[in-house]
Amino acid sequence: QVQVVESGGGLVQAGGSLRLSCAASGRAFTTYVMGWFRQTPGTEREVVAGISWSGISTTYGDSVKGRFTISRDNVKNMVYLQMNSLKPEDTAVYYCGAHELVQVSDYVAIYAYEYQYWGQGTQVTVSS
Repeated sequence: QVQVVESGGGLVQAGGSLRLSCAASGRAFTTYVMGWFRQTPGTEREVVAGISWSGISTTYGDSVKGRFTISRDNVKNMVYLQMNSLKPEDTAVYYCGAHELVQVSDYVAIYAYEYQYWGQGTQVTVSS
C-alpha cells in the first residue's frame, strides 16, 4: 500500500494562488493514479483533478478548469496542485488520493470511491 501526506494549504485572498503538495511513500509510486479532491461540511468529496501514472493524461473538475494544474514527479514521489485565480467557493479541505492500477494504462480515476488511499487533508480558505 501507499501512504500520502498533503501540505501547502492556508489562507489566501480571492485572486491569489496556492500550491498544494502530496508526498507518497510505500509501494512503487508509478503503479498509482493520483488525484486531488475537496470537501466541505455536509457535501460529498468532489474531484478537483486527476493524473495518470505517467503524467500524460489529466482531468479536471468543471469548476477548476483553466485555473488549476495537476502535475507529478515520479522521481520524488510527489504530486502537486497549482491553484491560481482562487475564488471563495474554492474554500474546502483538499485531499490527495491514490488509486492502485491493476494493469499499466493512462487511465485517470475521477470518482472518490475509486481511490483506496487518502491523506488527512489540508485546509484551503479563500477570503473575499
